[in-house]
Amino acid sequence: MPDREVATVKVLVIDVGGTNIKVTASGVSEVRKFPSGPTLTAKQMVDGVLGLVGDWKYEVISIGYPGPVIHGRLALEPANLGPGWVDFDFAAHFGKPVKLINDAAMQALGSYEGARMLFLGLGTGLGSALIVDGVVAPLELAHLPYKKRRTFEDYVGLRGLKRLGKKKWQKAVEDVVARLQAALVADYVVLGGGNAKLLKRLPPGARMGDNRNAFLGGMRLWDEQDKPSKSKG
Repeated sequence: MPDREVATVKVLVIDVGGTNIKVTASGVSEVRKFPSGPTLTAKQMVDGVLGLVGDWKYEVISIGYPGPVIHGRLALEPANLGPGWVDFDFAAHFGKPVKLINDAAMQALGSYEGARMLFLGLGTGLGSALIVDGVVAPLELAHLPYKKRRTFEDYVGLRGLKRLGKKKWQKAVEDVVARLQAALVADYVVLGGGNAKLLKRLPPGARMGDNRNAFLGGMRLWDEQDKPSKSKG
């Protein structure tokens, strides 16, 4: 698992997705998972995770959540999961301290290598986060107007890929990366998400991310000595 600097405490990292819940922990060499889906509640997620990790030792927990997280609290219910997430007390149900972070921001944190970095997750939608001098700021760029009364997500998310085809989608990704990198004055862009691997070439100023970096990001959340772990939201 993550081979770069990690937290000094033992961390359980949970990556909440619309298809699977994936987990790993400090000192563990594997990722375990179970299916999620549109009916999965927060309580079912906790029960499922506890059922998977009974033989692991951990002191604290990081949860990457597919939605906005503001001041450490979930702001909206997830679009592709069941109800009851926003007001759920994760720490009480796990019996451990918990930190919540947007899933794109968690992967961005694990991908960060200094300066100003923009992370864009090319998946079902468009995840985004900006890290400046070690401070991560989750962004919500997906639904901003782009062109032809459509949003950025409508062009570079899964809907755009299906509507445009790979060749035109590639051009859309290149244009969106260039626009957002210029607007946010990013030194470099990291492209993550399941569809990034479909790119035939990387846009200028961009490099390929790795979904496993989400777990490193979750561990960095708890390392107060590691600058990239500082987070706003």
